[in-house]
Amino acid sequence: MRTRATVAAVSGALALSALGVPAAQADDSAASYRAGVAKVREAAQAGSGRAAGKPYNLNVSFSDVKIAKTVKVGTTGHVATTVTYTLTHGADVDITARDFLTDPVLYRGSPTAPENRLYGNKPAKCTATSATTANCKGTIDVYPGGSERELRNADAGTWRVAAEATDYNGQDPDGEIFDITKTGYKSQAGLGTTLMQRASKLTVDAAPEPVKKGKPITVTGKLSRANWDRGTYNGYVEQPVKLQFRKNGSTTYTTVKTIKTNATGNLKTTVTAAQDGYFRFTFAGTTTTPAATPAGDFVDVR
Repeated sequence: MRTRATVAAVSGALALSALGVPAAQADDSAASYRAGVAKVREAAQAGSGRAAGKPYNLNVSFSDVKIAKTVKVGTTGHVATTVTYTLTHGADVDITARDFLTDPVLYRGSPTAPENRLYGNKPAKCTATSATTANCKGTIDVYPGGSERELRNADAGTWRVAAEATDYNGQDPDGEIFDITKTGYKSQAGLGTTLMQRASKLTVDAAPEPVKKGKPITVTGKLSRANWDRGTYNGYVEQPVKLQFRKNGSTTYTTVKTIKTNATGNLKTTVTAAQDGYFRFTFAGTTTTPAATPAGDFVDVR
């Protein structure tokens, strides 16, 4: 059973040491938090048994995981997606301790030897619902560009959800003496899935405008998607795209025809001018790329 000493307020690192908070957890940076957990995780996955210098099997389990069906990621910036789950733990596990951590993980491939993993910048926050259960909410933080470049084009598609918990029990993974056998760890994979998708863009332009009734209208556009390998948007080739029309005064679009993007992702087709209205392209999406529909382009028919 864990025990916690009550201490008077002290400043800086001394206060954190008195509270039994590992330095890796005192540092609020994502790098420090991730590095500490990674050290324990790697030791746990290398084998089992305290005698071999492994963390002990923490008495926790995870269930009722919820995550967005799709995560759309461009080429720059930061994308965060929320993951919620139920944490069930033994009476000997103090989830309120400052050095108890739990977090969601996304992975591709094998959970122990994944092709790629994604984590959150901070541990999940949990609210107890009984003496042995809690509702937890965390995030997965994705950085597709810059020095991180966490995704490659091959990563688009299905990712699986895991959750893990680490109980340092006062041990400091960054300290000179770190007894990992006193640290508890548990990971549970295969808890759910999401689609990691390369963000898409679709444009439309209908010309000429105005146009005489009965004359041809040329509608052009381009379908492109994020290229995580290069950090750019490139044409999505040979994809079916619908041309739709909405007459002026109506709220409903109807499909005129379906065409395919060319070798550079461009679209071009012609229709006959019949009445004032809006033309647009619409792309239904694929497993690796989300749907896209731009605002309609108005054509004045005279």
